[in-house]
Amino acid sequence: MHTSTTSTAVLTPWSAAQLQQATQGYWLNDRAPSTEIKRILTDSRHAEAGDAFLALKGERFDAHDFVAQVAASGCQVAIVSQPVDADIFQLVVPDTRLALGHLGAYRRAQYPDLKVIALTGSSGKTTTKEMLGSILSRLAPTLITRGNLNNDLGVPMMLLELRPEHQYAVMELGASHQGEIDYTSQLVQPQVAGIINIGTAHLGEFGGREGICRAKSEIYAHIVADGCSIVPAADDFVDTIRQAVRTEQCLSFGNGGDVFATDIELQPQAARFQLHTPQGVRAVDLPFAGEHNIQNATAAAAFALAIGIGLDDIVAGLEQAQGAKGRLNFIQHGAHLLIDDTYNANPTSMRAAGEVLAQQEGIRVMVIGDIGELGASAAIEHYKLGRDLVSLKGLNFVVAVGEFAPASQEGARSTQYGKKLQAFLNQEQALPFLISLVETHQPQSMSFLFKGSRYTHMETLMTALMEKL
Repeated sequence: MHTSTTSTAVLTPWSAAQLQQATQGYWLNDRAPSTEIKRILTDSRHAEAGDAFLALKGERFDAHDFVAQVAASGCQVAIVSQPVDADIFQLVVPDTRLALGHLGAYRRAQYPDLKVIALTGSSGKTTTKEMLGSILSRLAPTLITRGNLNNDLGVPMMLLELRPEHQYAVMELGASHQGEIDYTSQLVQPQVAGIINIGTAHLGEFGGREGICRAKSEIYAHIVADGCSIVPAADDFVDTIRQAVRTEQCLSFGNGGDVFATDIELQPQAARFQLHTPQGVRAVDLPFAGEHNIQNATAAAAFALAIGIGLDDIVAGLEQAQGAKGRLNFIQHGAHLLIDDTYNANPTSMRAAGEVLAQQEGIRVMVIGDIGELGASAAIEHYKLGRDLVSLKGLNFVVAVGEFAPASQEGARSTQYGKKLQAFLNQEQALPFLISLVETHQPQSMSFLFKGSRYTHMETLMTALMEKL
C-alpha cells in the first residue's frame, strides 16, 4: 500500500524568513520570494504554484534533477543542497535531508502546548496508533501519522502538517537503523512515549532482537522531563527496556502491568474484555479480532491515561476505533469471507493473523507472501512459519507465494500436516489453485486471509480472486 507523502489539507503557510531561519540556509543571489509558501513537499509530481520543493538526494536518486521541471509547473521555490540552473527561488542548505528535519522541528516548536504521544514497536504500531487516534480525535483535533510516514523523512513530513487547532499528536516512529528513533523522537519532543513490543521485524538490519531492542529504546531519550514512559510489562526485554527509561513517571501495560485485560472473550471479528487501570475497571467491546489486538488496546489505554485522558473517554474511543486499510479488514464477498491483512508482515504478526483466521467460519485458507527485512534469517524464519501455521488448529490450507515459499513448504513437511501447505513462486501460479479450492468445496463457505510484506502486494492476488468468485 502506497502512502502519499503530500498532504491534501490546508497547511499553515511559511514566510521566506521562517524557511531561512529554520534551515539556516541562504537565498541564492539574495533572491527570496515575497509571497507566503503554502506547503513544503518532496514529490515533484504534485508541485504547483505556492509550494516549496525540497530536493532530497539518496544513493539511487537526486531530486535536484527535477527542480527545472517543478519550476515549469509553476512552483516558485526550491530548497537545494547545491544551486541548480533553473528559474526559481533557491534556498541553499548544507543537506536537504537534515533541512527537512530542521523544518519539522521548527514547526513542532511553534506549538509548545501540543500534547504529543510517540510510539514504536515491532508489530501493532499502526493499530495502536489508530486506536489512540480514535480516543483523542473524539476530544479535540489530533494529528495522526499517516500510513507509513514513520521514518527520518516521514516523521518531519508529518510535523509539517501541524496546525494551530491541533491539541494532540500521535506519532508512530519506525526504525531501519540505530540512531533513527533517537533522531525522530528529538524532533517530536513527546510528553508520553514508549515501546509496544520487541519482535522479529527488521531482524536483518539489526542482527537480532537485542539490536532491535536497542534501536526501539531510543524513544525514551527525548521525553520531556515531567513526561511519562510507557513499557510493555510482559515483553521478554522489559528489564532492558526499563533501563532505558529516564522519566520519573512510568506506566506499564499487559500481563503484570498497570493496565491489563481479564475475562477475555475472543469472537471471530471482535473481542470483549475487562480493562483494568489505576483509574478503575471497565468492560470493553473491541471491534478488532485477535488476542494481539487486546494487547494493542491495553497499550493504547496506557498511552491515553498518561496524557491525561479519562477512562470513560478511553473506552468510548476504543469501541469506536477502526482498523487501518489492509489491517485485518473483513470483506464479505457472497458466501465467502476475505480478510485483507496485506498492509505489512513480520513473523509475529503472521502467527497472530493465523489465529484470527482459525476462528472464522467454513474452510479456512491462509495466503501468505514473503516477509522482507529478515536478512540472513529469512529462510529459517519462513521454515518455522510454515511449520507453525500448518500446525495451527483450525487452518485447513496454507498457500505460500514468493521466493521463500519453498522454505515454508519445507517447514510444513517437517510436521504431520505437510499436505496443508502449497507453495508457488508467484501470484499468477497461485491464483488457479485458489480458484480450484473454491470450486472443490462448493457450496461450502470459505474464509481467506491474505498477508505479506508490503512489497509483495498480496492485495493484488486477493482482488484477482474476488473477481473470479
